[in-house]
Amino acid sequence: MAENHIIHPPESNWSPWGIPVFVIFNDARLVFKTDSLGLEILKIAFPAALALAADPIASLIDTAFIGRIGPVELAAVGVSIAIFNQASRITIFPLVSITTSFVAEEDTLAKISPEAEKCEDLEKSGHKNSGIKELTPEDVENENLEKGATRNTDIKRPQDGSNTSACKSSSSVIASRTENTQVKKRKRYIPSASTALILGSILGILQTVFLVFGAKTLLGFMGVKSSSPMLNPALKYLTLRSLGAPAVLLSLAMQGIFRGFKDTKTPLYATVAGDLTNIILDPIFIFALRLGVSGAAIAHVFSQYLISLILLWRLMKQVSLLPPNMKDLQFGRFLKNGVLLLARVIAVTFCVTLAASMAARFGSSPMAAFQICLQVWLTSSLLADGLAVAGQAILACAFAEKDYKKVTAATSRVFQMSFVLGVGLAVVVGVGLYFGSGIFSKDASVLHLITIGVPFVAATQPINSIAFVFDGVNYGASDFAYTAYSMVFVAGASIASLFLLSKSNGFIGIWIALTIYMVLRSFAGIWRIGTGTGPWRFLRSGSMP
Repeated sequence: MAENHIIHPPESNWSPWGIPVFVIFNDARLVFKTDSLGLEILKIAFPAALALAADPIASLIDTAFIGRIGPVELAAVGVSIAIFNQASRITIFPLVSITTSFVAEEDTLAKISPEAEKCEDLEKSGHKNSGIKELTPEDVENENLEKGATRNTDIKRPQDGSNTSACKSSSSVIASRTENTQVKKRKRYIPSASTALILGSILGILQTVFLVFGAKTLLGFMGVKSSSPMLNPALKYLTLRSLGAPAVLLSLAMQGIFRGFKDTKTPLYATVAGDLTNIILDPIFIFALRLGVSGAAIAHVFSQYLISLILLWRLMKQVSLLPPNMKDLQFGRFLKNGVLLLARVIAVTFCVTLAASMAARFGSSPMAAFQICLQVWLTSSLLADGLAVAGQAILACAFAEKDYKKVTAATSRVFQMSFVLGVGLAVVVGVGLYFGSGIFSKDASVLHLITIGVPFVAATQPINSIAFVFDGVNYGASDFAYTAYSMVFVAGASIASLFLLSKSNGFIGIWIALTIYMVLRSFAGIWRIGTGTGPWRFLRSGSMP
């Protein structure tokens, strides 16, 4: 059946052959269709993908600039970025993911409640106003003129003497005018937004303290010993970049709020402004002022604070950030689900950090090559994360409305889009990295190792796209417990493969283990929907709950 130009599966047949997993293949012919659902997904996903890719692209440019200094500095920055990203992801992803779902849910429920109350009030007024003085056409015309309507409005008085129609017209006019006034004057009140900003600020300060005072110990854990030439540049970069942690946490918390509003353009504009500033400042600080890796870190920190200020300025125009009552803040709800996602994020990022540590142990050239391949791998894969953001925001709203038809349609559409995107990225990344690796380094050994890593970076793109999208789908369903437990299992198997394969196959073994990790992660993401359990039980029952 078609509804609002969105084609949904029939209620009695959610998936072919009645097997829940096949729901993701529903209406595959519509993957390129620009109906209302397709346009809604693209409207959210495209700016989100650009915003998500902007920071890794800026990191790639940092990598290109630092690579001109030398392979030792490039390897040192690679280790520092891996540590900073590990520490950031532990706090960022739980905060952003929970904020997006909770804000989308609260905003949707806030829109539903006034509409229901208004309908009830209008219905009651229709009965109560039977004895009210009849509303004349001139009265309604005056009301319309106050709204900006033309004088050509043709209003007729009821012929049967009933005043119901006139009263409804008057109530509708007054309600519409009042609502428009309130929209202009009143800001949104979303308790989850205020909670997210407070938590983001606190976590950012704690992260700075942790990284500044623990930098040398963390670098040692990553394989950078006191005798290593990478230690001094890595220590400088990590310490300085850590000062930007509060801005990073705060800006991403605000991005989560805007995503919950299905607004991904505002974060995009702020991110682009900050990253362009970073790109402009990089050559000035690194080469003109001769600050080296310290200059790259300072430029990055400055750009993050600029992004935070822009987002805060825009958010204050839309949302009341100070709640009327501190009891409205949802610390308990955030912390309960945050602990679950914390376990998940530690498991996810530990696999990548361990892989970087394994590469660092092989020397500066393997670490430099691994860093370049990893940055390209993550940057291209994050384009699929734009679809994940769209899926999460749309599903969170649909679940709040109990619109299970849209839940099913949106899930199948984002999955199909992710696969198509992954195939396209595989071709672009494979060709681009093979012929363009010279942009990042001139060292022959580094370029040779990059060539070895290209097939793995390119071939895993479709798998990565599916994995990222189903992360967003499960977050949109607020299925935080499952995503945490399943990822701990995936990480355990992946860590074991990293130790075994890196020892037996060296640099290639690391990339084989990362491929296994992404395959298992994709399988875990699909499993919940495929078995029709948790929030997806309606797929097994064959009808809406």
